[in-house]
Amino acid sequence: MILSIKFLYIPNICSNFAADFDTIIKMNENNIPIVDCPYGDYMIGDASGKLMNEYGRYPCKIKCGVYALLVRGTAHATINVTEYDFQANDVLLLEPGSFLLIREFSEDALVYWIVFGSKFLEKYTVNNKMSLSALQLHSPKLSTTDNHAQVLCKMYDTIASALNAEPTMLDTEKMVHIFNLLQTSYAKYAHEQDEYLIKPQDRKTEIYQDYCQLVLKHYHEWHHVSQYADAMRLTLPHLCSTIKAVGDRTAGDIIIEAIITDAKSQLKITNLQIKEIAISLGFDNVAFFNRFFKSHVGVTPKAYRNA
Repeated sequence: MILSIKFLYIPNICSNFAADFDTIIKMNENNIPIVDCPYGDYMIGDASGKLMNEYGRYPCKIKCGVYALLVRGTAHATINVTEYDFQANDVLLLEPGSFLLIREFSEDALVYWIVFGSKFLEKYTVNNKMSLSALQLHSPKLSTTDNHAQVLCKMYDTIASALNAEPTMLDTEKMVHIFNLLQTSYAKYAHEQDEYLIKPQDRKTEIYQDYCQLVLKHYHEWHHVSQYADAMRLTLPHLCSTIKAVGDRTAGDIIIEAIITDAKSQLKITNLQIKEIAISLGFDNVAFFNRFFKSHVGVTPKAYRNA
């Protein structure tokens, strides 16, 4: 049985506020809500495949923590520097700081989601990272069985109903416990799956994973592969050949993709001047940034922003 939430709950506005997701999109054309909670500490709701495709216009840098369940349909998205395919019963977990580019949702897709805002995570958790070590190292995607998916659907519906009750049955303190419960439940389920068990891995795969994580941490200041090789205490040829062998793309391509993804996100969802964006990404010369962006995107940053 498919449950349906059919509303977006936004706390800390009034005691019982429910809004259609399409309305929120129209109200925030230049600030996609999923980037962070625009109101309050947490939100819960559902979205159709058609609506989710609206996010595909440009990449977003996620500031919040996201739990999402694909109830039906299929999806294809890029998360950080890797592409993923999703099908019904798959769970997506996004940590703050993740890049998300939705490439396509099927028209029949339905997604249930819970979002915990950055302020909530900073204030009420040990840190603002959603520390699921197995998922962090392997994949932000977790596949579940039909039975587990039904349990998750009922859980989402119960939380949404409790939040939307008048007066609401859940406050921030209780949502902290729910967050911790989600963390524990998903981590336990992930560790029980063979593909997510922490296993000894070959040195090349370990280098590739370490390199990708280091790029996501330093791409705004380190633009040369040699800088990462030095930090990892590897020779440049060894690092380059390893990345190419494991990821079927060059080490430089991964740096470029991270920079371009962030640049696109800032151009579309902020009002920062192009010069400010260039500086935030480690380019002191805006003219060079313009050439760099155009060589990889095909248009100038200004043209991309206005498109």
